Amino acid sequence: MTETACREDGFLPLAQYAAIGDGRTVALVAADGSIDWWCVPAMDSDPLFDRLLDPESGGRFSVTPAAPFAVERRYRENSNVLEQIFTTASGRAMVTDSLNSGISGRLPWSELARRIDGIDGAVAFRVEVLVGNRLAQATPWREPSPHGDVLHLDGLITAFRTSGDVVRVTEDDRGVIARLVTAPGRRSTLAVLASADAPLILPSMQSIDARIDRSDRAWQEWCANLSLVGAYDGAVRRSALALKLLLFSPTGAIAAAATTALPERAGGGKNYDYRYAWVRDVCYTSKAFLRVGATEEAKAAYAWLTTTMQRHGERISTMYTLDGDTTPGETILDLPGYRGSQPVLKGNRAGAQLQLGTFGDLFETAALFVQEGHVLDLATRRLLAREADRCADIWRSKDSGIWELDAPEHYTFSKIGCWTALHEAVALAGLGQIDGSRTVGRSCSSRKRPI
Repeated sequence: MTETACREDGFLPLAQYAAIGDGRTVALVAADGSIDWWCVPAMDSDPLFDRLLDPESGGRFSVTPAAPFAVERRYRENSNVLEQIFTTASGRAMVTDSLNSGISGRLPWSELARRIDGIDGAVAFRVEVLVGNRLAQATPWREPSPHGDVLHLDGLITAFRTSGDVVRVTEDDRGVIARLVTAPGRRSTLAVLASADAPLILPSMQSIDARIDRSDRAWQEWCANLSLVGAYDGAVRRSALALKLLLFSPTGAIAAAATTALPERAGGGKNYDYRYAWVRDVCYTSKAFLRVGATEEAKAAYAWLTTTMQRHGERISTMYTLDGDTTPGETILDLPGYRGSQPVLKGNRAGAQLQLGTFGDLFETAALFVQEGHVLDLATRRLLAREADRCADIWRSKDSGIWELDAPEHYTFSKIGCWTALHEAVALAGLGQIDGSRTVGRSCSSRKRPI
């Protein structure tokens, strides 16, 4: 689809962003070629690029035509590698964006790579690599090294690497401004490399460029192993790829989103930090993965959840950090916010809420594992038995509901979630898949239920 990208007060519509990722973090690429959001080294870290919330002072990695342009964007087939074709009066060029992975999966450093191919004519690009201030909490500084300047920022060390045809115009403590002019058949490669509290590897540009295609092949191979049958296979596959971006591979947690402080309505409130793993979302996503044959991801996510719950003891939380800790409370940040939406929040106070519907999500997912031909381990069986007893004890309580409202009430959806949990617990007990006895119920293995 061809579109134009015109910023208003420094902002683009959220629909004009595309996501790329590496199983650890996600970057948002705007239709004008600017990467305006990238948290490093993890999705719930403070961002290196945060222009999304601060158009003037926020960090970005921009590769934008210097002249008026139209842009056509697409993901490569069965991949989360992004291609954008920019057309100006003087020519056309394609920018390919990838958060690179290595031969054995994610790299031990972060590698954000951008390949620029001239198609016809000449396109002049303005290149900006300007780091942010970690949500107004740190200040970058530049340091010379034997292999080129690097930037330090709150434990991060970063470097900007380019092929030889990129001309650097200015360089300071915030980053680099450069220019690039394409020609038919000419390829240029740019990359931002980052490492947190560890040495920074500076690979050759040839190896960085090669990893773009290797990452693309890895996405395609993952898609090829999905089991999809139906008229909407393409849409389902693309949805699965989007969910895969939110799986935090170091632990198996599923982030609800890769951003914070984006409003439900521009200029309004409800600007929550969603870079955490909700029990509800982990369960929904695990079930979706199971349905499409992504069993490795489903198992990793549900195992992370049950292990995390066991570690924290009796009370089931609404959400956890991606490392499995309790979520921090909310902090208001001194930032403009997306289109002036206030407050700009870091952290999420809903972690301490009671949400009874999560019982149903937990047990429905366990039941689907069994229905799909898998077996629950002893620790998970004991956990589910404990949670079934707790659900039976507190289902009459008021809760905050799926909408996470501050004033607890009795919500029909929450009561249905509890009924579902106990119904599935009875069925699982009858199959010997959780500890305990049953008096009623029927086998979950005989029923098909929607995601």
